[in-house]
Amino acid sequence: MNSTFSNSNQIGIVSSFSELVHTDFEGEQNALCWYRNLDGDFAEITAKLSLKENITEVYPEDLMALKLSEKGNAAREIILNDLQLLTDFGASPSLNLLKCYERDDEFDFISTDVYSFHVDRSPIATDTFLCTYHGAASDIIPNSQAEQKILIPEIRQKLKELHDGAEEEFENFLEENYFDLHYQQHEDAEPINLGVKHLWRLAVDHPKQKVLPCVHRAPIENEGEYRLLLIC
Repeated sequence: MNSTFSNSNQIGIVSSFSELVHTDFEGEQNALCWYRNLDGDFAEITAKLSLKENITEVYPEDLMALKLSEKGNAAREIILNDLQLLTDFGASPSLNLLKCYERDDEFDFISTDVYSFHVDRSPIATDTFLCTYHGAASDIIPNSQAEQKILIPEIRQKLKELHDGAEEEFENFLEENYFDLHYQQHEDAEPINLGVKHLWRLAVDHPKQKVLPCVHRAPIENEGEYRLLLIC
C-alpha cells in the first residue's frame, strides 16, 4: 500500500466498495481510497477505443465490442463491474477516453478549468467518485496547504475590477462564475497523486457537508497518451 496514502490525515483507506460508500468523512479526512492492486491490461483497452473528440464518453456496449486478450478482458470486467456498482448505488458514472480538457485562458490572473486546483460544489448531498484506469492521474492537496484564490488580495482586486458592479452583488458574481471554487497551492505544498486503478470518493461542497471539500486537479496529460477515467 502506498505509504503516502496511509500516512495522510486527509485520506482514509478502505478495502471494499461498501466501505467506500458508507464510511463517513470526519476531521481533516475528505478523501477515501478503495486501494486496489488490479490485474488486467487497461492500456490495451485504451489503445483500442476510438477518440471522437478531446473527451469521448465510452459506453458498456463500446467496451463489449472490443476484441481483447485475456488480460484486456480482465480489465474490461473490472471497469464494467465498477460502473455497475456505482449505478446500483444511485450514482451516474461516466467512462471517458480523454485527450485533454478545455483550457480556460481568458484571464491571466485566474483560471477556472479543471487543471487548476478546485473543489466541486452541489446543491444536494453527493460525493465525487473517480478512478483513472490508464494514463496520468489526478492530484489532491490538504486544505491547509491551499488558499481560496478569491481571498488573495491582488486576485480579489482584479476580480472586483472585472465585476464593475454593486458591492453587494460581488459575492454572487464570484459564485456564478465559479471563481470561488478555485485554490492556489502554497509554495511548500505537497500534492498527493491519486495513482491508477484505485477508486476514490472525494468530499463535495454541499449544504449538509460536515468536512471541508476536497481540493483536487486534473493532471497534465502525458504526451501521446490518452487517459481512461471513470468519474461521477
